[in-house]
Amino acid sequence: MSLYVMMRTATEHDISELVRLRALLFDDLGGDFFNPANAGDDWRDTLARVFEQKLTEPDCRILVVDGDTGLAACGIGTIEQWFPGPHSRNGRIGHVIGMVTDPSYRRRGYGRTIVLGLLDWFRDRDAVRVDLTASRQAEPLYRQLGFSGHPDPLLCWKP
Repeated sequence: MSLYVMMRTATEHDISELVRLRALLFDDLGGDFFNPANAGDDWRDTLARVFEQKLTEPDCRILVVDGDTGLAACGIGTIEQWFPGPHSRNGRIGHVIGMVTDPSYRRRGYGRTIVLGLLDWFRDRDAVRVDLTASRQAEPLYRQLGFSGHPDPLLCWKP
């Protein structure tokens, strides 16, 4: 693992690499849910437009680590305003999504560096909770950084 990892905020010049890394994430996750047979490639163009928009929004932070010829790793943090309650004094809920490291750069501390950077960003923005969905490989890292089981059962509906 590197002793020092240079992390930075993504820019519009990183969009094609962010799309490439996100595609790698879905390849790693596999299965019909993440890689349906009828998906095609148009989702990549839509993703590039969403990245372009999100890079300028104050409740989104995209952190990257550069590799030799492109991005080595990236991670996305978003904050949503939910309704406050006794378990969520201000309703500001953070989400870590799209954490991915190119396979040729894994086991160097890049993911850890990005998550720690995002956690600082969430803290600075007064998020009361940060949620993420962990892969089996990454779960030990997230637990080491203080994440624990989620109290809410997660269900989804697809129209």
